Amino acid sequence: MDHVNRLKELVRILNEAGKAYYQKDQEIMPNLEYDRLYDELVSLEKETGIVLSNSPTVTVGYEVMSSLPKEAHEFPMLSLDKTKDVETLENWIGDKEGILSWKLDGLTVVLTYREGELVKAVTRGNGTIGEVITSNARVFANLPLRIDWEGELVLRGEAVIKYSDFNRINEEILDLPAKYKNPRNLCSGSVRQLSNRITAERKVNFFAFALVKAGTLDFANSRSAQMEWLKERGFETVGYEKVTRKNLRDRMKWFSERITEIDLPSDGLVLIYEDIAYSQGLGATSKFPRDAIAFKWKDEIRETKLTRVEWSASRTGLINPIAVFEPVELEGTSVARASLHNISIMKELQLGVGDVIEVYKANMIIPQISDNLTRSDAIRIPENCPVCGKPTEIRNENGVETLLCPNPDCLAKQIKGFTHFVSRNAMNMEGLSEATIEKLIGKGLVKELGDLFHVRDFQEEISSMEGFGEKSFANLVKAVDSARITTPARLLYSLGIPNVGVANAKVIAKAADFDWETIQNLKGEELMQIDGIGPVMAEGFEAYFAKEENKTIVADLLKEIHFAEQAPVEESQNLKGRTFVITGSLNHFENRNQMKDLIESLGGKVTDSVTAKTDYLINNDNLSPSSKNKKAKELGIRIITEEEFMSEVIDA
Repeated sequence: MDHVNRLKELVRILNEAGKAYYQKDQEIMPNLEYDRLYDELVSLEKETGIVLSNSPTVTVGYEVMSSLPKEAHEFPMLSLDKTKDVETLENWIGDKEGILSWKLDGLTVVLTYREGELVKAVTRGNGTIGEVITSNARVFANLPLRIDWEGELVLRGEAVIKYSDFNRINEEILDLPAKYKNPRNLCSGSVRQLSNRITAERKVNFFAFALVKAGTLDFANSRSAQMEWLKERGFETVGYEKVTRKNLRDRMKWFSERITEIDLPSDGLVLIYEDIAYSQGLGATSKFPRDAIAFKWKDEIRETKLTRVEWSASRTGLINPIAVFEPVELEGTSVARASLHNISIMKELQLGVGDVIEVYKANMIIPQISDNLTRSDAIRIPENCPVCGKPTEIRNENGVETLLCPNPDCLAKQIKGFTHFVSRNAMNMEGLSEATIEKLIGKGLVKELGDLFHVRDFQEEISSMEGFGEKSFANLVKAVDSARITTPARLLYSLGIPNVGVANAKVIAKAADFDWETIQNLKGEELMQIDGIGPVMAEGFEAYFAKEENKTIVADLLKEIHFAEQAPVEESQNLKGRTFVITGSLNHFENRNQMKDLIESLGGKVTDSVTAKTDYLINNDNLSPSSKNKKAKELGIRIITEEEFMSEVIDA
């Protein structure tokens, strides 16, 4: 076991040194010391037969899949029966010994090893059939890719993202509504990515909680012995304690006192019998195994006062009631809103402004109303849509009533067009995500594209929206104001005219000498004289600007924006006729789009994939094993760095 701990310590030390050297240009240990520790790690890996996925001796080959294949589990995985009552657990354990462990809140994964190698990883799925995620599991941060046991090993565990990594990822997302709601959702999406590069970046960890199959190995009928054996193979296991009826309450208190301290998301505890033979002899009901039970933490409930019910229209036509109440502290955060989901739930609660209600967080995450203590039943259902003003209707499906706006032209159903308008290559309003736009439209604050420039007029309404505050509102106003200075090409692309993409918008703007009046009055025959513009695009372009409502939208936008001066286009553009592909991180450009804009302004073309028509692949790491590097080398295409691009290509 000392060898395994030393191996993990070496991986940690060497990875920290490598990160400091390559990413921060800092040398935290001499090369000689690094080489000595690296050689020690190689020796230990050979001696123990264990190689961790994040070991510096492993060269990761990232893989992109078109889909995740499905596979039936050899041993079906039933859900656990649950309780929130300690006495129920005491009666359940009886005179037996048990293992009490964290119930981690992530995604359950089944791993299979053969001849010491990880050969398969499958998600729990519906318990009978899961998705094969082997390539993603290979980049889990703490998983052994190779172990020192040659037989077939099948084990189960929870893939989780630590709170520290979850917070780090969310801090990098400026758009508040786009932030991930909780580590479980982020983990679920990360584990099921088609590109395992994304999985690796998210730092998913795996914690074993059950050994399913290990040949004829004898564990002396002890489940805890199985867990220790897994630790000796290099696996991290869920934290657990041996318990009996006598010390169960004490150990549960120990866990509850640490729930806010651990870096792992947990929504309860699991109790399972220590005696393997006894467990296996119990079998299962039609729903649950009889040898284990889950304990869920009791929900924290607070009383507060209802201040209003908001009605939010959505792109599906549903108009959802949202309860707004005086803020209360729940599970460590301030909560002031909760979805009521539908008309039936709202009627059942008999809500009225000023009612005293009880609220809680379901699974310690989602705010909900558990009860209404005063039940004035004074809330009235709106007869008109809050967005378009057209009459609403109540529908009853399977006994559940919902409120809808049947108007097919309701603005709330046009979210995609607004999302396109604010996107990076269009008006670039950073902070206005699809979810935020839907809320603004749902509240009736935005009715056409030009209204997006007036968000500063709704400070109180926006600052009180879930996920928003004063600082995020200020950032949103700043992003909107910065979008007021734009280019004719960006505005043209932002309008969402069929078939007019980024490149075509630039070509059209250039042909019109970047004059907007000329652009919007171009006729079909004039457009088709522009290189790359065909009859379908020309027809759609002319039809868009022929509609009066579109003319009004554009006229309102022109009142809000200013066009940046366009530098005159030189006739002798020195990148004309050359095609580039950009990959990897950049040092001198803010992002790839900035470099792409420069190349295109000099007459060059930028594509996403390397082909025989590519002239240069720009990559600061020409030794990278990436697929683009490999393809470029196969085709004899030159791989250049940013510096070479600027000094040799542009100035050539």
